[in-house]
Amino acid sequence: MIWMADVLGLAIAYLIGSIPTGYLAGKLLKGIDIRVHGSKSTGATNVLRTLGKWPALVVLLVDVLKGAAAVVFARWFYPWSYARWHDAQPTALDLTTWTPWVACVAGLAVLLGHGRSIWLSFTGGKSAATGLGVLLAVSWPVGLGAATAFGIGLAAFRIVSLSSMLAALTAIILICSTEQSLPYWFLVIAGGLYLIVRHRANIQRLRAGIEPRLGQSSPAKTGSQI
Repeated sequence: MIWMADVLGLAIAYLIGSIPTGYLAGKLLKGIDIRVHGSKSTGATNVLRTLGKWPALVVLLVDVLKGAAAVVFARWFYPWSYARWHDAQPTALDLTTWTPWVACVAGLAVLLGHGRSIWLSFTGGKSAATGLGVLLAVSWPVGLGAATAFGIGLAAFRIVSLSSMLAALTAIILICSTEQSLPYWFLVIAGGLYLIVRHRANIQRLRAGIEPRLGQSSPAKTGSQI
């Protein structure tokens, strides 16, 4: 039963993450495919450069909500599915043991959905905003710590990709410093490493000193995706 719940939860969380917020903003507001403009990203940074600050803010907030929604859904779905299939409520031990694992799978699935959307031929953003939503749902102090690290990094360097990776590293450090269950440790560590790997092209540009700063125009084949 738990594996069936995991598979169903994973699929639904992936589809939540796959909602192409930035792409839809471009189509609805200007009738354009944002993937052929600016950095060719569907993330909030390219929305900011292409559509303006208010569309970018909406895209950012929706992407954060996608991450939080997947975790909240998973926490509701496991006891609901258990009760439906077993005609009994799960015990406290069952909830304590399995709910974090279901939430962990859902959290990873929503990150994958945002980065590899089925609606965009398995392309998408780099999952930083969606990752923040996952963090806030799992442990809001860790989420706020990561958001603070992002803000400090952005104020200091004005480079979104660098700030996103600093936030991911901060989240990993913070989750390992708190008394969270093993599934949430795994979720944050794996999710943080996934985000950093998704920024590998940005890392190369950072090393070359050509990564665009916030407010600068992105070359056609560069850019940062949130």
